[in-house]
Amino acid sequence: MLAIEAAVDMDTRRALFAQVRRHTGIDMADRKWTLLHGRLRRRLQTLSLSNYSDYLAVLDSSADEVGHFIDLVTTNETSFFRTPRIWNYLWQEFLPAWHAAHAGVTLQVWSAAASTGEEAYSAAMLFEEFHQKHPDFKYRILGTDIAQRVLDVGCSGKYFGRNVEGLKKARPAMLEKYFCSDGTACAVAPSLRTHITFRRHNLYQGLVDPACFDLVLLRNVLIYFDRAGQETVLENVRLSMATGAVLIVGESESLNRIRTGFNYQQPLIYQNERTAA
Repeated sequence: MLAIEAAVDMDTRRALFAQVRRHTGIDMADRKWTLLHGRLRRRLQTLSLSNYSDYLAVLDSSADEVGHFIDLVTTNETSFFRTPRIWNYLWQEFLPAWHAAHAGVTLQVWSAAASTGEEAYSAAMLFEEFHQKHPDFKYRILGTDIAQRVLDVGCSGKYFGRNVEGLKKARPAMLEKYFCSDGTACAVAPSLRTHITFRRHNLYQGLVDPACFDLVLLRNVLIYFDRAGQETVLENVRLSMATGAVLIVGESESLNRIRTGFNYQQPLIYQNERTAA
């Protein structure tokens, strides 16, 4: 196996961090070098490269390699119905209030860091349950992520291992109702998939032909940006939201010290109070 250079000078490290920021918006400092090196080392071996200077040259000349780079440097850990309080809020507060005020209108939802799709499918399961109680309720979900590798999983709608076991433990009736097993994986039912579209998107940019979203799930992604990056991402998201729409962030995130057009409602829950420009 080809040995990768052990000592990497600071200028090369900074050049790699700059590439991460350029292509993803994620802010990395030198303390993250071990993490970045661990993620890129095997890629250099695959390309038969022994040093990062050569890899930077490949990255500058190959659009395909940029895609591999983005897949490697982004974190994509998720699960079905992650953070139960969010799903309880949607079921007990958001959906009843929104449905009462928007008869005949389709709820537009954006899972804005969709990863492998568990969040989008969790929302769809919850919405299907609500639809069964309110047959006139309709919804559409857009799931986006910067990494094509994880979007491919969401598009396939096939899951196995820890995440399926977690769903089986937390909500066994939903696993039984909305998935079928093919012997190696659990596949999402067509009744959910018809309501969801997955698309590649960089949160540092505005959406192309966006819907006017009523609900945006932007969870566990802001922590990877510096404050300026957070403000950019939040404004891009806000401009695709209806006035009064709800934004939900991750359990370790807060907008309290960030300039935004969102008003605090309750922990993790914010409301767009400004009309989109």
